[in-house]
Amino acid sequence: LSDVTFKDIGYSTTDATLAEVDFQVTREPGTAVKCAVKALDSKFAVVGWKVVDIPPAQADGTADGGRTVAQRVPVRTESLSVSGVVDSCWAADT
Repeated sequence: LSDVTFKDIGYSTTDATLAEVDFQVTREPGTAVKCAVKALDSKFAVVGWKVVDIPPAQADGTADGGRTVAQRVPVRTESLSVSGVVDSCWAADT
């Protein structure tokens, strides 16, 4: 099983119903990945949660041969969020 790593880049809150989370995922080229992304309120309660599919990347066009991809994921929220982070990423079953 290939290692999957991720790094939070940033987030923005559109309004009380939507946040966007920016992050990078690094994995072996050709590996489909799933990531769980969450939005948190000021008390660190989870107010939004989404699992996103990241398809295998083309090996060309990136500095590291398709290993690292940047993602911006919209997350619906039930109240105003103050941060958004990746909870976990894993290789998707083929």
